[in-house]
Amino acid sequence: MRNRQQDKKTQETGATDEGSARYREILNAAAVLFAERGYHGTSVRDIGERVGLLGGSLYHHIKSKEALFVKLHNSALQAAGDEIEAAIAGLSSPWARLEAASVKLAELQLDPASITMPLMNDFRQLTPELQAQLIGTRDKFEAIFDRLVGELNLPPDIDRKIYRICLLTLLNSLWTWYRPGTLTPTEIGHEVMKIFLPRS
Repeated sequence: MRNRQQDKKTQETGATDEGSARYREILNAAAVLFAERGYHGTSVRDIGERVGLLGGSLYHHIKSKEALFVKLHNSALQAAGDEIEAAIAGLSSPWARLEAASVKLAELQLDPASITMPLMNDFRQLTPELQAQLIGTRDKFEAIFDRLVGELNLPPDIDRKIYRICLLTLLNSLWTWYRPGTLTPTEIGHEVMKIFLPRS
């Protein structure tokens, strides 16, 4: 049986057992809680209670709440990027590639079962120190759209950076107003792209 001194030592050293089934259970529970309540609305106690671990026992499996969030955020964003890359694979038209990527992002944003977007959209509520640990993965994700916009044959008076930022801002805010109804997430993605259709 673990005692308090062992639990304290684990917290100090930050030891974890990331390969274990227990750790994966904790990771999944944390993902759901972060998605439901946000980073600041979720405590270590909440995570522990969700998996039946209290006090220092949880620290045998994790380093900190911050470390859990970073791992979940980066893994989820990598998975989203992989889905987008798969959606554009085999497409040769620059516009078709951008539209496929944007539609996939709309689908991810509006999927009620997705944890990716709640984790992404919590970014501005985080401390600067925590944001700094996430920015590299976010930059890598946005680089997909930077590349796709760069392939477009846009009129010379259109600023590509502003074009990309406006597109991503719109796609990333769909969840704030969308309600299931007339249009599906896929259809909404295509409607959004009509706004950004390049015109000569």
